[in-house]
Amino acid sequence: MGSLFRSEEMALCQLFLQSEAAYACVSELGELGLVQFRDLNPDVNAFQRKFVNEVRRCDEMERKLRYLEKEIKKDGIPMLDTGESPEAPQPREMIDLEATFEKLENELREVNQNAEALKRNFLELTELKHILRKTQVFFDEQEGGVNQTTESMTRALITDEARTAGASMGPVQLGYMEKSNEREDYLPCFVAGVILRERLPAFERMLWRACRGNVFLRQAMIETPLEDPTNGDQVHKSVFIIFFQGDQLKTRVKKICEGFRATLYPCPEAPADRREMAMGVMTRIEDLNTVLGQTQDHRHRVLVAAAKNLKNWFVKVRKIKAIYHTLNLFNLDVTQKCLIAECWVPLLDIETIQLALRRGTERSGSSVPPILNRMQTFENPPTYNRTNKFTKAFQALIDAYGVASYREMNPAPYTIITFPFLFAVMFGDLGHGAIMALFGLWMIRKEKGLAAQKTDNEIWNIFFGGRYIIFLMGVFSMYTGLIYNDIFSKSLNVFGSHWHMSYNKSTVMENKFLQLNPKVDYEGSPYPFGMDPIWQVANANKIIFHNAYKMKISIILGVIHMIFGVIMSWHNHTYFRNRISMLYEFIPQLVFLLLLFFYMVLLMFIKWIKFAATNAKPYSEACAPSILITFIDMVLFNKPKPPPQDCEVYMFWGQHFIQVLFVLVAVGCIPVMLLAKPLLIMQARKQANVQPIAGATSDAETGGVSNGGSHGGGGGHEEEEELSEIFIHQSIHTIEYVLGSVSHTASYLRLWALSLAHAQLAEVLWTMVLSIGLKQEGWVGGIVLTCVFAFWAILTVGILVLMEGLSAFLHTLRLHWVEFQSKFYKGQGYAFQPFSFDAIIENGAAGADAE
Repeated sequence: MGSLFRSEEMALCQLFLQSEAAYACVSELGELGLVQFRDLNPDVNAFQRKFVNEVRRCDEMERKLRYLEKEIKKDGIPMLDTGESPEAPQPREMIDLEATFEKLENELREVNQNAEALKRNFLELTELKHILRKTQVFFDEQEGGVNQTTESMTRALITDEARTAGASMGPVQLGYMEKSNEREDYLPCFVAGVILRERLPAFERMLWRACRGNVFLRQAMIETPLEDPTNGDQVHKSVFIIFFQGDQLKTRVKKICEGFRATLYPCPEAPADRREMAMGVMTRIEDLNTVLGQTQDHRHRVLVAAAKNLKNWFVKVRKIKAIYHTLNLFNLDVTQKCLIAECWVPLLDIETIQLALRRGTERSGSSVPPILNRMQTFENPPTYNRTNKFTKAFQALIDAYGVASYREMNPAPYTIITFPFLFAVMFGDLGHGAIMALFGLWMIRKEKGLAAQKTDNEIWNIFFGGRYIIFLMGVFSMYTGLIYNDIFSKSLNVFGSHWHMSYNKSTVMENKFLQLNPKVDYEGSPYPFGMDPIWQVANANKIIFHNAYKMKISIILGVIHMIFGVIMSWHNHTYFRNRISMLYEFIPQLVFLLLLFFYMVLLMFIKWIKFAATNAKPYSEACAPSILITFIDMVLFNKPKPPPQDCEVYMFWGQHFIQVLFVLVAVGCIPVMLLAKPLLIMQARKQANVQPIAGATSDAETGGVSNGGSHGGGGGHEEEEELSEIFIHQSIHTIEYVLGSVSHTASYLRLWALSLAHAQLAEVLWTMVLSIGLKQEGWVGGIVLTCVFAFWAILTVGILVLMEGLSAFLHTLRLHWVEFQSKFYKGQGYAFQPFSFDAIIENGAAGADAE
């Protein structure tokens, strides 16, 4: 089979590169993305490798670019992204890049520091302006005729000590400290400043308690928020002025202001001085505004120029870093002039890789060509499945369960059909499928533009990555919706019902539950495509009919799906030349599944063909046996119950004998699966006189991957497993298969259950929501119908399409992972991770967006 059905054949190669050509050659391999290098220095510390200094230089350049990116995003400047990927720069270009980034960073930091200093100065002047304005109001009140109040307050500020000393003061003006040789400490003074508004209540309480009420505080809010020069946040502040007497209180007040991070400013006492200072402050603020504008313009120009090249700079630096990181995986030869590497490469791409190496040698100007030798190895190669934008999502579903073992059958190509089909069996509705298909088609048509947006919304990225899965699930759901004849819980009468009523109109209107006689009311030929629309109005037995139909369909599809999975194991056994597993695992498993469960499927078809409501006995509907009861009697060797009169016990001649034979053969397959393979291995070891070595897998002993080495770059040469381990492994495998055949068959009934639940939910929404609007008449009915339809549409998309779709998706995923892939898929490999610039840049961009 081709690489679509199995992973690529891989080869382990040894690569010899001249030191001067190594950088260019690795750069070409990175653009190609088809080589996975191995670390030949696993015991060497990362800081002791040859190119650690170059990697550090790249880290430093990345740091500077991230700083530039943060500043550009802060200003909201769009970054130019052409979608092109520049080539990796030559090593000598690193110096120019470092100089450019160093110049930009220093210039930007200097501009930011100057801007911060200017903003801090601007903030101080703005706060001083507000202090001068707010305090002027207070002093104007004092000068306007409140001298008596001032005199009383001033006298109240004199402490008990002053009173006992007999000190006396005449009326004084607030804030004016008159020189007095006798009691200078008790003359009033004040301080003014600004504080954050949220700290003001606590500030007032602390002043009152610390100064024992011997201070007078006035405060006023600054209406406009101020900009914090450190982080650019808008803060709300208030102006305050505190009156007190004495140096002791002055010291205490200033310490409290310092503790609450209040900023104190000088405030002259004389009105003329305050006016003069205010004019000077306004002049300086205007000058600062001009300088700040010029500084911001210069900063903006620097960032705009950097934004044009930032994406390309990131790509170049990441490529350089990736190259040197890869070169650190290489070994140096004795002469220190040649680098030696080991790498996994796809066998079909060796010539392409050699051409890339030659291009790199020519770019570097080296005269010595690189050497690529294929090595023989017993290691298991990595698994590499080629994908495109269509198959990538389906392969991701398989890899999420486990990466396939090397050259194991790949379920992804078959999943392209089986996954959306089983989903559609549960989601079958023409209307809901159309909504899903149109959404998937829209993402497919707009995929270039949507992919270029590179959003970090994880939910959207999941939807967009699975756009082809969503489209196929929608298309298949439309098909099964036509089969079910179901569109938003209603049916389409395209070809006309093949049933007709023999009752008159009055009988139909007066009787809610009537039965149609198939012998009289049925034309005899089935509806051309899908279900007859008459079942839509069958209130009495609609669910009973759908249950019987969908339940049997689920079992039929499930058994066929499991048989297909067992047949896939045959391809694995033949490819790896595993004759023992072919004879004593595959054949007993297939026989067990066919003789029990596929026979049950055949009984369903026999019942559908032989028995009908229009037939006479013994093949009438009343004589039709229950398939479930027949299967239980078959397994338990029970005699069937006596049938109704004129009916036959069995559906065909020799049924009892065939059923007993099938059960005996199926039961006989169990010891074959359990004992044959371990006993043959034990016999082979005795004949070969081989001593067992612990720690191997049974596939190696039975001609598994190790014997399949000729199919690839060398399969694993595995040690032999202990016989006890082989017996235990085979016992677990046999028990799991036998019991799993029963449980897995029952597990496919989820197809029936979810299909029924989806149909009933759709009918509930139609009956209890949309039908209310359809019953209204007149212009009021139009308004009601519009509102009801909007509500119904929201519920339909949100519940039936999104939630039910997610539920059906998860159940379909389980059917593939457990019921289907467990029959043949081991998933014990490890993924091929080539050195690829595209993957490195994509991961780097995703990490930057997350930060």
